[in-house]
Amino acid sequence: MPVNEQITDSVTQVNTKVVGETPAMAMGNLLMATSQALGSAGHNATAAQQQAQITMQAATVQGVNSLMAIGSSVIGRSAEGIIEKDA
Repeated sequence: MPVNEQITDSVTQVNTKVVGETPAMAMGNLLMATSQALGSAGHNATAAQQQAQITMQAATVQGVNSLMAIGSSVIGRSAEGIIEKDA
């Protein structure tokens, strides 16, 4: 049974359109996936910097506390020496 030429032309045009769009669709999907990955990487880098800053601030506070404690222990030792000499 013969098929109408208009039908075959329509099907051929649709197939040609799909085949013609395939590279553009693939490239669009690649670009979308790449941009998503780069966006996530940027967010992860920002979060890591924030966490590192918190850690560095805590280490600085601990260092200052240690320095202050050393000063107190030096004063305590000096006072102990003075008290022992008087006794």
